[in-house]
Amino acid sequence: MQETPHISCLVHRLRDLGLVCALVLALVPAACAADSNDLAWPPITSETKPWAWWWWHGSAVDETNIAHELQHFHDAGLGGVQVTTIYGVKGAESRDIPYLAPRWLDILGCTVDKAKSLDMGVTMSLGSGWCFGGPTVSDEDANAKVAFKTFDLKAGEKIGPKFPRESTQALVAFSSDGKATELTDKITTDGGVDWTASADVTIYSVSQKPSGQKVKRPAPSGEGWMLNPAYPQAMTNWLKWFDTALANYSGSKPLAVFQDSYEYRTDWSPDFFAQFEKLRGYKLQTELPALFMDTSGITNAATLDHIGRVKYDYRRTLAEIIAQQSEPAWIDWAHKNGLKTIYQAHGTPGNWLDLYADADMPETEMFHNDRSILISKFASSAAHVAGRQFTGAETGTWMKEHFTETLGDMKALADDMFLSGVNRIFYHGTCYSPDDAPWPGWLFYASTEMNPRNPIWHDVPALNAYIARVQSVLQSGQPDNDVLLYWPVADFWSQPDGLVLPMTVSATDWFKSQPIAEMANELFDEGYSFDYVSDAQLQSAKIGGKKIHMPGGDYKVVYVPECKFMPLETFKQLFAFAESGGSVIFDRGLPKSIAGFASLEKENSEFETITNKIKPRISGKGGLESAQVGKGQFLFGWPHAFLDQFTGEDLGLTVIHRAVWGGRYYFVVNRNDTNFDGSLSLAGAAKSVVVMNPMTGQVGVAKSQISPENMGEDYPFRYTEVLLQLAPGESAILRTFTDRRIEGPVWNYFQTNGTPAEVTGTWNVKFISGGPTLPADSQITKLASWTTFTDTNCQAFAGTAKYQTTFDAKDSKQLLDLGDVRQSARVRVNGKDYGTLITSPFRVVVDNLKPTGNILEVEVTSLAANRVRDLDRRGVNWKYFKDINVVNENYKPFNAADWPLTDCGLLGPVTLTPVRASN
Repeated sequence: MQETPHISCLVHRLRDLGLVCALVLALVPAACAADSNDLAWPPITSETKPWAWWWWHGSAVDETNIAHELQHFHDAGLGGVQVTTIYGVKGAESRDIPYLAPRWLDILGCTVDKAKSLDMGVTMSLGSGWCFGGPTVSDEDANAKVAFKTFDLKAGEKIGPKFPRESTQALVAFSSDGKATELTDKITTDGGVDWTASADVTIYSVSQKPSGQKVKRPAPSGEGWMLNPAYPQAMTNWLKWFDTALANYSGSKPLAVFQDSYEYRTDWSPDFFAQFEKLRGYKLQTELPALFMDTSGITNAATLDHIGRVKYDYRRTLAEIIAQQSEPAWIDWAHKNGLKTIYQAHGTPGNWLDLYADADMPETEMFHNDRSILISKFASSAAHVAGRQFTGAETGTWMKEHFTETLGDMKALADDMFLSGVNRIFYHGTCYSPDDAPWPGWLFYASTEMNPRNPIWHDVPALNAYIARVQSVLQSGQPDNDVLLYWPVADFWSQPDGLVLPMTVSATDWFKSQPIAEMANELFDEGYSFDYVSDAQLQSAKIGGKKIHMPGGDYKVVYVPECKFMPLETFKQLFAFAESGGSVIFDRGLPKSIAGFASLEKENSEFETITNKIKPRISGKGGLESAQVGKGQFLFGWPHAFLDQFTGEDLGLTVIHRAVWGGRYYFVVNRNDTNFDGSLSLAGAAKSVVVMNPMTGQVGVAKSQISPENMGEDYPFRYTEVLLQLAPGESAILRTFTDRRIEGPVWNYFQTNGTPAEVTGTWNVKFISGGPTLPADSQITKLASWTTFTDTNCQAFAGTAKYQTTFDAKDSKQLLDLGDVRQSARVRVNGKDYGTLITSPFRVVVDNLKPTGNILEVEVTSLAANRVRDLDRRGVNWKYFKDINVVNENYKPFNAADWPLTDCGLLGPVTLTPVRASN
């Protein structure tokens, strides 16, 4: 039976108090027989392999080229593709296929069938380009912005302006004391208003106007308005387009449909007033001054508080319309049609956690240099809490400038995704490109070019195998997080300034400016395992004893960052959880008030009745205050004073983990600049630990040991120390076994045993694949970029060259370090394959050396940068795409003509260092 995991699972070294040295630890040998699966990776399937976004320019596709491309993808280790149709190619108009036309659907079915024959999957974007919209979206259903006007009337004056009866949603007069008089029903057919002011008033008229926003980058027949996600009827009407197109379709369907990130510009809808009254219980028309008032010159605290409360109600209503009506409409439609759903909720003005959780697979992204694990964690938290198996990630969008991205860059980005809880990588991405398209083929303007024409494709199988192994682990078992970190979105939504408050993955002040950011950083940096949780998720949770039950699993603690406002129903649920025996931590005291304006007096009274029952007292440990609530407790202060009883010191290694039968999987990454060579302390007593290298596939039983039964008050639990070695940027999988000891191959630990010796002599260099022209073979005695070779073809060449030399060695086992490699290398020594190295440090232990005559072969693959530079210097027209064409990372026209030459090849120095086993 699995040992019950404690509140956090911090990986730490017990350096404080000298515990490692002072304590006598029980060494656990690998002594008992292992099951055949104990040392095996979980099965590799199409779902564990990485997938790629696959853009179809103009839908100018055909069965032959689709088959060729899918075969290339399969052979490189991709598990599937996500089809998105976009703008066309200049000069290829005759190949274009109208989106959703019968021929288009036939091609889609053919694609799905071919993929199935290769054990691959296909998903597709619902709609062409992004966001949802197209030719069937009417003006009424399109993205909309609220439009309002005000003017003053003196007592005894009549309204002069006319108001269109059909489009005016509200016409309200407000007296100086705030009293509202509804005039909308007094608008006559000719737009006049027969009404005389009895006192000085301000008139507000409210209507809506189109945002002017059309679908971005659509394919032929996909053009049109973006729909209005705040208007559920717009979503329902739009889906009829697909019903019509699919009515007579009997071919194969994709596995899932996808919605890209929220880039709509909308804050209103035709029925918003009615929706607001239904959801909030009062008429928004009576609070138009608070909704639309310019707050820049207001200093009165009560006025600002009132405005903030009304705007909270407005923002909450907008969020609930999207999360509870519009988004479920397309998700329900997909399910009725036998399709799963993939949804990027980021960018929405709603609560991301609720929106991500609507879909079968929440999907996050990191855009360009905006890479925040804690932002991506919103998607995985929603998946964990809601019980979704997968969390996807759009991976590689504007990672760097075109043709300068390396496989090492992609590996580091994928690791950040994994650490955020992602377990399904979708490369962003690759374009369909017919065989007759000249190099570099058809391309997309905002992606890492993960396609067979890019030279890095030569070694992409190594990256794909790495991702597949990691994802096979992260898709196993169940999430293993015990802390729920509450997102106090009410504080954010109660800001008096503005109307809709943007929240994106690329501009994250909305998160960084809130106390939750400080708390999330603190928890993450110190190794606590947690998921974010929303008001709606808390309110729907089931409570049992000391645990709060979510569809995805049980949690033991709810942690509430500093917040001023909270919905009453959320606070009552937290109180009920504590009453049943649970623990709730409030970082800096209880909320000050309930959120919003609706039923303010009544709800605040109930809130105060509950809070008056809570009598904090000093608990003693760390000065933490606590209050008995039923069988449980409210705790007040920094969480360490409560949680440190379960944890220890932070190491700097970054870890996530999954619970599996009989133990846990840990994914560990060294994100530091220095080597890690020492012991890790894992929570709980593990009888054995297995180390798994996801880059090479190697597996072995680790050296591990269990703490004594009693370690003292500061460490009242047992832990397992594991010996681990990780270079900067390197990762490992640890699997713990709490119920049995594992017998098998021992994990090899190595220590250098001498000084590095440089491999010198003559290198034979042969260019074996790439273009535009294979340079002549060369012999060199000093390693340098091949752009310095005498053959000038080298300066434009992008591809792979094989370096070969011979050397002598005193020891049969040594650490081979290739030094500077641009950008990936396959290594063979005396005919033995030592794998593909895609990231620094480029080194590997070789164990088949002879005293003399060793043959070292290194196949080095470059980036495409110099070849693209050459095209632009010669004025070759390879950028022939419509719409945005090809732009650089600053969204300016792309031109590489002025780039300096990029170093390529094996730059070294190549060294050998004797090593010894240190088991």
